[in-house]
Amino acid sequence: MIAIDFPGLSLLEWLDKIYRIFKEIDSEIIYYSSLTAMADLLKHGCTCAFDHQYCYTGKTGKTAVDRQMEAARLLGIRYHAGRGCNTLPRNKGSTMPTGMVETTEEFIEDCERLIGLYHDPEPFAMTRIVVAPCQPVNCYTDTFTASADLARKRHVKLHTHLAEGENEAMIKRWGKRTLAWIKDVGFAGPDLWIAHGWDILPEEYRDMADMGIGISHCPATAMLCGAPILDMRAMGQAGITISLGCDGSATNDSSNLLDSLRLAYLMQCSQSRKRGGTVSPYEILKIATVNGAKTLGHEELGSLEEGKGADLFMIDTGVLELSGALHDPKNLLAHVGCTGPVWLTMVNGKVVYREGVLAGINERNLAEKAESVCSDVLRSSFPEIFGACS
Repeated sequence: MIAIDFPGLSLLEWLDKIYRIFKEIDSEIIYYSSLTAMADLLKHGCTCAFDHQYCYTGKTGKTAVDRQMEAARLLGIRYHAGRGCNTLPRNKGSTMPTGMVETTEEFIEDCERLIGLYHDPEPFAMTRIVVAPCQPVNCYTDTFTASADLARKRHVKLHTHLAEGENEAMIKRWGKRTLAWIKDVGFAGPDLWIAHGWDILPEEYRDMADMGIGISHCPATAMLCGAPILDMRAMGQAGITISLGCDGSATNDSSNLLDSLRLAYLMQCSQSRKRGGTVSPYEILKIATVNGAKTLGHEELGSLEEGKGADLFMIDTGVLELSGALHDPKNLLAHVGCTGPVWLTMVNGKVVYREGVLAGINERNLAEKAESVCSDVLRSSFPEIFGACS
């Protein structure tokens, strides 16, 4: 599914437009867009993924995460589903259209259902559930307090979008910045990580580290919307755990984590003189692997060590374009820029992708069906945005 570009808009202006399109999403869109993103991830070496699924419409019902789990099982990726929601209606100051707002009670009830069905707390688990109210600016306070209560009762992780341009609106509504708000309502803690975080102020770094809150940095999204470049070096020095994300098709045409790796490194280099240093290519690789596993609560994953999970990817180093670079393997991926499909991806000891082929599926057939669903649901409803498929 292609990204939708509204240049020059603020976050809240963009959300106001994008959610009017999201409300047309149905269960088939969820399934095939999940297959699209997960295939892209696997082809570019990602073995364990999290997605923040907050598109609940009259057409999806409550099945969105169930369809994602179906897609994950088919492709063989480790999958953490963030059950998201938005509860504040448009007439109360949110960007949510009618039909995409849930009550806190029905959200918590469905989180309970999904945890019972899919959450495996054991090491090497293939599926887990994360309680993930979408954004403080689009939810009632009780959505966040109830989410924290449930997550801590059921021992699951918490996630939300934070510090991505909403602070002005939060100050206007609550008289405080978003980080202070989640702390005051009891949502903050070491079981929480946030997406984006580019509006976190340097004076907030230590407080965030002390609370144990991690950040998933999505470099492609930051570049596409002209956001400030995350100071990964200073945040890391303050003790914040940073991981790496793609951010999905709504704000990034790609789910290529190797591309995000390269972008993150180049973005940090672009600020190195102003900030007095940068983050090395190898540190970026560890952010994407070791830190990603830590963020998701998978200490048994993320590195190639005895006793850890057999999740790995391989690249073909015998190609001409890598000649002269093989003496420095730890820095090669981000520095040289190996952003194409890998040679092999293994998840939980099983080869799921090898030499251009996803195991156990007819990729061409699925791609054809996905195109048909996109045309039937989105291109037909919004021809002025999507146009026709050439």
